[in-house]
Amino acid sequence: MFTGLIQSLGSLTRLDTNHVKIECPTATGDRLLHDMAVGDSIAVDGVCLTVETALSNGFIATASPETLRRSTLGEQPDGAIVNLESSLRVGSKIGGHFVTGHVDGFGSLTSAIATATSWELRFAVAASAVARYIVSKGSIAVNGISLTVADCSASGDWFTVAVIPVTYSETNLQHLQPQQAVNLEGDVLGKYAEKFLNLAPDPSNPAVDVSLDFLAQHGYH
Repeated sequence: MFTGLIQSLGSLTRLDTNHVKIECPTATGDRLLHDMAVGDSIAVDGVCLTVETALSNGFIATASPETLRRSTLGEQPDGAIVNLESSLRVGSKIGGHFVTGHVDGFGSLTSAIATATSWELRFAVAASAVARYIVSKGSIAVNGISLTVADCSASGDWFTVAVIPVTYSETNLQHLQPQQAVNLEGDVLGKYAEKFLNLAPDPSNPAVDVSLDFLAQHGYH
């Protein structure tokens, strides 16, 4: 589990078909690497990978064929800049939202406009698997970054976010080019709500029948 608050940027190198090496710059890598160990989970552009070999300036991990197919990691060239975050520790602050590191689908940058106080980014969403979880003022993970949806279409096929300067400068959002693909993960709370609302009523256990009326009666508005 992650929070979507990026700790460091890194560079990705493909060692072979399934192994990737991530190297971190000294300036920011210490925040991520100081207690990293084999077996730890690290989110790489929002994809949860397991540290198999710990290096002095990074780590090596395996990216399965499924992971490469469902994320941008399968298309990244050597030297690509990626966002990095170590897994959430018990007792740590949660400043973003719960991010699982399981990518739902792809999006692509359509525009990036600098304003006086932020960057306004607009993304197109290709996959319905993530579009249905995009709601105005809801949470979305873009390349592992916890962001708030400022505006979106009713179907979720596009959305905009306002990114503060520090987030823009300390993540790979600054390197995105128009039409470049990004990893998207919808809010896991929305997925569970969808699951509950789609449950068929169980005559032997009325409590299973969770509806919008049921939620409203129990304080969820």
